[in-house]
Amino acid sequence: MSVARILIIAGSDSGGGAGIQADIKAVTQLGGHAMTAMTAITAQNTLGVQGVHAVPPEMVIAQMDSVIADIGVDAVKIGMIGSAVTAQAVAERLARLDGVPIVFDPVMVSTSGSALADEGTIAAFHALMDLATLVTPNLPELAALGGEAAVRAHGPALLVKGGHGEGRLLTDRLVMADGEVVEWEGARIETLHTHGTGCTLASAIATGLGQGMSLPDSIARARRYVRAALELAPGLGAGHGPMGVPHGFA
Repeated sequence: MSVARILIIAGSDSGGGAGIQADIKAVTQLGGHAMTAMTAITAQNTLGVQGVHAVPPEMVIAQMDSVIADIGVDAVKIGMIGSAVTAQAVAERLARLDGVPIVFDPVMVSTSGSALADEGTIAAFHALMDLATLVTPNLPELAALGGEAAVRAHGPALLVKGGHGEGRLLTDRLVMADGEVVEWEGARIETLHTHGTGCTLASAIATGLGQGMSLPDSIARARRYVRAALELAPGLGAGHGPMGVPHGFA
C-alpha cells in the first residue's frame, strides 16, 4: 500500500478550524489518505459552538463499515464522539479490527470553552480507552478522566499535553504502555489562534503510526507540525481562530 489509510471518527466543525476539517488537513499534508465517520454536525466558529446535532450511532457505524470493507484502514483517530451510545457502538466495531493502531483524543470542551461531551459520554470513554494504542488528553481532560493512573489502567500509552500548563516552557509527556517516559519541551507560542490543536496533533500522530513510524517518532513529527501550524495561523475570526496549514512534512 503506497499511502497510509487513516480513518477519522469525529465531529464536523463548520468553521473549519477543528474536528474532521482539521483532521483531513493534517492527514493529507503528512501524506496519508483521510477517511471519515462523522459523529456530529456542529454550528461553530471562532467564538464558540452555537449548536450540535449528533449523527445516529447506526449511521456512524455504517460510515465505518463502508470504508473498512472497501478501502481498508492502517490507523484510526477518534475525536469528538457525540454520545455514550455512539462511544459504545464505535468501540464494539473497532474491537473487530486486528492490529490497527488507534489514537483517542478525548474531546470534552472546545477551545472556546463550549462543552462537547456530557458526563455519560465521558463515562463511556472507558470502552474506547480499552482499545486505544494512545490516549492524548490535555491537563483538564486528564483530570476529568480520573488522572494518569486511571487512564493507564486501561492499557494504552498516554500522551499528556502541556498546553494548559503555566509558564513560558511547556512539556508534553509520553508514558509508554511499558512505563517508559519520553518528554518534549518547547517554548509557548503566544497566539490566540489555537483552535484545532488537539485534533490536529492526534490525527498527525495517527498518520505516522499508519505509515509505520514508532510512537515517539510519530509524536515528535506531529508536534513539529502543530507548532508550524500555530506559527502560520492566518488570524481569521474574532475569537480563537484556526491554525495555518504547513507544507513539507510528509
